[in-house]
Amino acid sequence: MRLQRLYIGAALTFAAVAGAVVPQHWSLRSFQDFLRGKFDGISASSDGALILAPKEDRIEGPSEDFYLSFLMTPEGVGYLGTGHNGKIYRLAKDGKTDLYFQTSEMDVSCLLLGPKGILYAATSPNGKIYKISAAGKGEEFFNPAERYIWDLLLAENGNILAAVGESGGLYEINPLGQGRQVFKSEPNHLLCLKFDRNGDILAGSGGPGLVYRIMKNGGKGVVVFETSFEEVRTLALDLDGRIYAAAGGTVKSARVESVSAAAPPVAVGNVEVSISAMGAASVPSATGGGSTIRPGSAAAGSREPGAVFRIGPDGLAKRIWSSPDELVYSLFWDEAGKKVLFGTGPKGRLYETNGEEDSALVLQSGSEQISTCLPLGSRLYLLSNNPSGLTLISPGLRLSGEYLGPVWDARLVAGWGRIEWEAAVPTGAVLQFQSRSGNMAEPGASWSDWSPPYQKPEGEQMLSPKARYLQVRALFKAQSAKAAPTLNRLTAHFLPSNAAPAITRLELLGPNEVYLKPPDLDEAIWGLERRRLEAGTKKDEIRIMMAKKVERPGFRTIVWDAEDDNGDALVYSIYLKRDGEKDWRLIEDLWTDEIYAFNTAYFPDGVYSIKVAASDGTSNPSEQAKRGEKVVGPLLVDNAAPEVKNLQAEREGGFLNVSFQAEDGFSPIKDARVLLRPGDWQVVFPEDGIADSKTETYKFKIPLKAGVDNLLTIIVRDAVNNTVTIRRLF
Repeated sequence: MRLQRLYIGAALTFAAVAGAVVPQHWSLRSFQDFLRGKFDGISASSDGALILAPKEDRIEGPSEDFYLSFLMTPEGVGYLGTGHNGKIYRLAKDGKTDLYFQTSEMDVSCLLLGPKGILYAATSPNGKIYKISAAGKGEEFFNPAERYIWDLLLAENGNILAAVGESGGLYEINPLGQGRQVFKSEPNHLLCLKFDRNGDILAGSGGPGLVYRIMKNGGKGVVVFETSFEEVRTLALDLDGRIYAAAGGTVKSARVESVSAAAPPVAVGNVEVSISAMGAASVPSATGGGSTIRPGSAAAGSREPGAVFRIGPDGLAKRIWSSPDELVYSLFWDEAGKKVLFGTGPKGRLYETNGEEDSALVLQSGSEQISTCLPLGSRLYLLSNNPSGLTLISPGLRLSGEYLGPVWDARLVAGWGRIEWEAAVPTGAVLQFQSRSGNMAEPGASWSDWSPPYQKPEGEQMLSPKARYLQVRALFKAQSAKAAPTLNRLTAHFLPSNAAPAITRLELLGPNEVYLKPPDLDEAIWGLERRRLEAGTKKDEIRIMMAKKVERPGFRTIVWDAEDDNGDALVYSIYLKRDGEKDWRLIEDLWTDEIYAFNTAYFPDGVYSIKVAASDGTSNPSEQAKRGEKVVGPLLVDNAAPEVKNLQAEREGGFLNVSFQAEDGFSPIKDARVLLRPGDWQVVFPEDGIADSKTETYKFKIPLKAGVDNLLTIIVRDAVNNTVTIRRLF
């Protein structure tokens, strides 16, 4: 055996180094990492190792939309219930498949082998139970007047127990086909049945998901466990009396019940319910199990949460597996291996767990749902759907398999570096890797072809073209099951391209408006002094704090937002250009804040544009640095006060006739006010009624009251609040 092992530094995980375009890598190293991919003939152990999966042989079956139920007789003859044509097929030992019986309903939801080889079939909707003695020879055995019959169970006395919905309950039917309801459940459906070691009946319900224990004498039911899920689909038991329950569907909001553990059972009709105080269970990492596909269950491809619970003889329950997007359809206890196996959807996976929280992936089916698991000695039959199929899992490993990794997203176009792995490859075995790349999240025709195989123990340079997305697959081959390769780690290195930063917003505040820099809020104008560039400073770290806006004559403030897809630290350059000029003039460089204030008194009056350029040069080599910029305007610089011309103030009777012209070189006139003491300031309007141009003519009369002063004061302001004051004696 040769051991391929490469030590590549501290941690084989995604290394996203913010603040520079530096080599990064993705890594698959744990069970959860590998679960993000797709398995074809590959298993994943609980400690994150990939190996070849057990042998799986496809059994040719009929062409039907759904395979809903399956059983195998001691003689090795199989019976297959299907939907939506309501047919039952017989699978002979020689592999020949024949139509055995045609029911009147759409779905054959479950099958039961009774005494003397009689086959009982439950159908839905408009649920009925058929008694079938031979090919084509069957009759209606019992009709409970229920829409669904979900499960059948054969009692020691020869009677048949039937779990029904949508009124919910349990029926007992004698060999003559005479039945009665022996238990009425509060939920609308009883979905699955199992005998415990005392002969009592365990039942899982739907709407909500409960686990019942129904006493064999008297039909009283006790709620053993209330899950937070919509339904309990299937149950299993081990020889120590522990119950394993597969739950799934919409999660209910948690109820908090403050009830003593010693509280007596509460009777509800003929149902005896034991109340227990339960909080929200913790959710461990994904793995899953379940029963037949039911009308109203998750649609093909849909994703709903699922979980497996272990309930001890003391009534304490523990969640031993859960997934946010996989439902458990089938579950059973393997006593020889001391483990629970369960099939899930919509990824068609078969998992196993040791009854604690250590889970492993046994295999992934080519169908979306593993709907039934039927153990038979050392072999295991799997019934799957979407598409429908029947396979047989046997001891030993297959000799080839493929693991298709997840699609990795570099977020930008990237160049690919080396692919490295840690694996054990016995002599005669082969482990190869290939890569492909593309610029669409879903691999398709636009992606590159698979690269030539990589197989050097020290790793190799990936040959896929530059792109945003990358996918890697591993190819396993063995000459014998005893000398198969094992993959423990897989790492792919890449270098993202340097993207230019972008100014996403650039805003010019009003004339004289500034922010006081927090936390001072005194006289420090924010954006007037340079801030030291600090690595790791979060964008808008200061901006989110409350800043006070005030006025400071002659100041202008610009604020902006910028982003960089690489997460680089950015510095800014601020430029001004006066109308009529060709070149931009740099007024500030290497600025680090996203706000800048400046005193316009240092610039000639005129109309300007302002430009902010963002650079990632402090995070990249100079030849790779990039810039992004944005322009805003017009920015009016006007520090000259308006002029008052041709002022006339003459008495005429009891009035003062006043006239003048107000002019400004750059800004419109904003307003004019006059004062005759001891009176107050009065606003006056130009002759055209509105102050909105650079030249305005004023002509008005002021009443002269007794004792009025003979000094007229006039104040005129322009749009940027430059002010002129004129006084005139009359």
